[in-house]
Amino acid sequence: MKVAITLNTSWNIYNFRMSLIKALLKEGHDVVAIAPHDDYTVKLIEAGCEYEDVTMDSRGANPLKDIGLTLELHTIYKRVRPDVILHYTIKPNIYGTLAAAMLKIPVINNVSGLGTIFLNDDWISKIALNLYRFSFKFPKKVFFQNHEDYQLFMDKKLIQKNICEVIPGSGIDLNEFTPHPPEEKAEGEPFEFLMISRLIIDKGVREYVAAAAILQERGMNAKFNLLGKLDEFHSRGISSEELKDWIDEGYINYLGSTDDVRPFINKADCVVLPSYREGTPRTLLEAAASAKPIVASNVPGCNNIVDHRLNGILCKVKDEDDLALKMKEMYYMTPDLRKEMGLRGREIVERRFDHNFVIERYLKAIDQSGTLKPELQPSYINNL
Repeated sequence: MKVAITLNTSWNIYNFRMSLIKALLKEGHDVVAIAPHDDYTVKLIEAGCEYEDVTMDSRGANPLKDIGLTLELHTIYKRVRPDVILHYTIKPNIYGTLAAAMLKIPVINNVSGLGTIFLNDDWISKIALNLYRFSFKFPKKVFFQNHEDYQLFMDKKLIQKNICEVIPGSGIDLNEFTPHPPEEKAEGEPFEFLMISRLIIDKGVREYVAAAAILQERGMNAKFNLLGKLDEFHSRGISSEELKDWIDEGYINYLGSTDDVRPFINKADCVVLPSYREGTPRTLLEAAASAKPIVASNVPGCNNIVDHRLNGILCKVKDEDDLALKMKEMYYMTPDLRKEMGLRGREIVERRFDHNFVIERYLKAIDQSGTLKPELQPSYINNL
């Protein structure tokens, strides 16, 4: 069979959906990646995917562009004729679903995060909610990444309960991310905090930098590392000028971006994510799987992974002072207690966030969509 995966960037597909793609390819299915072309497109093709380019502006709402996206996806879907389409992120979930519905192609959607439309209360948010309400009449299945997002959709009557299921984000490959408790530090060696994120406001980047400034002014012997890509075209992206100011002031140690976060996580003493809201943040799964203690905001998604004072510390959202206080608490914690927190985090991801569970649920949903005959049910499910 032919399975299409539609997302807002090729980077996103490659970094977060490759486990599922590999499982599908292993079963002998054709996989078509549908996303805007970027540096990761060639990696998808090399991995065995067919590829279809699409024009998609994920950084804002523009009715004409969104109508154009629906028509473009309709054209692609009509030409490619997939047996089932997997949608991720807001615009594919809405406009991809409408395009597929016109062609009677079954879709499986994933609400991987609610974005700024659920953080605001304006006319754009109201339009978006109505678009969700209409487009989500058509999917065969909708996966949510935490119970809070699912409940919000139910409370606002955006979806029918019988097609919903909560799964643990994209899951984590426990063989790829393994425990690396921090080594004992030499005298005078700084403590290392690490934040991994796209540089957009809603991830809490400014709060992290402000907390770093507060702690440095108080004489803390620590490095405040920031790893992630600039996204200046995003409506709430951090500008290169603002980033340069932070670096020049010495508030942060900017590490740029990378294809492999593991060396940076392994070197860190604590991973920080003061986000405003998440689905199930991959960076925290990676940190917990690597046995790192975490400081994160007490919001949906983050508090789905961090159990307060068990494997990390939760702080108030949008509160740089409280973030600084919680980072200070982590700094002064004994190494043995931080190590114990990290190992408890590893236990949590082993128990609840193994990516094999996510793969199994997707393969079962594809089967139940009516696109596979019983005798073609993937053997991968039986091997889990």
